[in-house]
Amino acid sequence: MPRPPPLRTDGSNAFAHHSMRVRVPRIAREVVERNPDYSPAIRSAVEKLASDIEGDAHLPPPLPPAPDVASWALADDEHAGETWLDTEWFYAELAFYRELAQACRFWETGRDPFAPAKEEELASERPWEHLGAALARGGSREERIVSLLDDCLWGNRVDLSYTVAAAREHDRDDLLVDGRAAALPLLTRPGGGVHVLADNTGTELALDLALVAAILEDPAARVVVHLKLQPVFVSDAMPRDLWRLVERMRERGGAARRLALALGEAFDTGRLALAPDPFWSGPRFLWEAPAHVRSSLGSGAIVLVKGDANYRRVVGDALWPPAAPLARACRYVPVPMVFVRTMKSDPVLGLPEGLAERLDAGEPRWRVEGRRGVVQTYLAGG
Repeated sequence: MPRPPPLRTDGSNAFAHHSMRVRVPRIAREVVERNPDYSPAIRSAVEKLASDIEGDAHLPPPLPPAPDVASWALADDEHAGETWLDTEWFYAELAFYRELAQACRFWETGRDPFAPAKEEELASERPWEHLGAALARGGSREERIVSLLDDCLWGNRVDLSYTVAAAREHDRDDLLVDGRAAALPLLTRPGGGVHVLADNTGTELALDLALVAAILEDPAARVVVHLKLQPVFVSDAMPRDLWRLVERMRERGGAARRLALALGEAFDTGRLALAPDPFWSGPRFLWEAPAHVRSSLGSGAIVLVKGDANYRRVVGDALWPPAAPLARACRYVPVPMVFVRTMKSDPVLGLPEGLAERLDAGEPRWRVEGRRGVVQTYLAGG
């Protein structure tokens, strides 16, 4: 079937429209509240951005000093004349975070506007309780990897841009698709290369790194973690966030410290690598990725795709028939992928026949409320 068009912010998709009209301006204003020492000029620029979105102003062109202005300019030409509330949702969201970084002068100062929220999360007990429980599990490496995939899934609920019942215990019915068994032989392939498309820092990234360490117990394994270069979606991880988390693990002592030391050793020997790239905060879908990103992902045995925004980037942020095979949306990817995602937007494929319709009848917000999750494995060529 033809690829469906991306969701738009014009009201044709209620959640996309609400996200841009309500949630995104709120995120902008919360940045000012959490950074009370911002200058009057920055505070005014952030408020103007929020008001422009609410007032459906035209999308602004990208400006220096951001390093990815050239690639954004090409995309901006494709959206010429469009407004915040009448454009593709994926484009609008990423454009918002581009403009927020500009308004806060991130590229000039290096100051993360979301740092207070991230630090608050690390200072809470939530990351350490979840990580401690994950690291305390026994069993074989294979059994622990399967359990850690489950931990990484529900850790994805902890998203600082999204009000989700992160502390809520998950029910068996919350997992709509369980593709862990199919993912296991790919994640444990001797000498295999695993690429992780990271999502949120804090609790989620701590659990992701526990999984990374378990994969690296194979002395020939190599893991590449793909990260953002700029602050997006409030809690998405940049390299500085990962190293700050590892530093806090060392400070916690015990099993968390041992995890930090194992990760540091793997990094020093080149078996753990970080790959920050402006593509991951840009407006393009994965099939439009630059050659170096495609080449990097294609070099591994499997790509672990974390979270909702990465899922949207792979499948084109479109409303596919929910029971359509996942391969319809991602057969262009030359390597297997495992998607680990709690649902915070409408796009989804690969559900059992009739499940989406049953959920629609009883839970109208099941696609967007963050309660339900999927672990879906795509086998390249399938």
